[in-house]
Amino acid sequence: MKTVLNLVLAACVICLVYICYGSIMGPINFDNAKKTREKAIIARLIDIRKAQQEYRTVHNGAYTANFDSLITFVKTAKLPFIMKVGSLTDDQLNNGMTEKKAMDLINKAKKTGNWSEVEKEGLQNFRRDTMWVAVMDTIFAKGFNPDSLAYVPYGNGAKFEMAIRQDTTKSGAPLNLFQAQVAYDVYLGDLNSQELINLKDMQSKLGKYCGLRVGDIEQPNNNAGNWE
Repeated sequence: MKTVLNLVLAACVICLVYICYGSIMGPINFDNAKKTREKAIIARLIDIRKAQQEYRTVHNGAYTANFDSLITFVKTAKLPFIMKVGSLTDDQLNNGMTEKKAMDLINKAKKTGNWSEVEKEGLQNFRRDTMWVAVMDTIFAKGFNPDSLAYVPYGNGAKFEMAIRQDTTKSGAPLNLFQAQVAYDVYLGDLNSQELINLKDMQSKLGKYCGLRVGDIEQPNNNAGNWE
């Protein structure tokens, strides 16, 4: 009887140790997994932001809500890059010379073959040449896969939600906003359910989005991420 009682007590002790260990390590393991996953997701959201910012430069300030359009843009589009040689001196600037005026004189000389005005203004070594470079070579590291933009790391094939807003301000100026986001449930749903509930409850009480988001279609925020 005494042996049985000792065995029962030992089992109870083991259970208590296990429960205590779980109560301590559960939040720690959840937080570590959350940090690892969010690091990859934030990097992807930053890539989306970079692509959208370049997209708008060649689409009259407008963003796209369609990942297919954004990915095609990244794969095929080219952006202007101005190669600068020389600079205007203080004297030239004080005399009213601007880069536009300088290039107008140089372009005129190229057409007419008369370089006297260029020489008179001291612009012989001044150049501004526009080169067109691929988006892929401009804003992303070598080996970047644009097809990955839409997909949430650790999301089991889930895609980011993306939306845009085209509006006007009170002054009548055009207003173009975008946001891309993913909810906690998508990339943390397979972890400790109680810790996930606690996280979502805390974010809701603070009035914050329960997940990661870049940009905002409700108000301009300079395309900031909610982790920044």
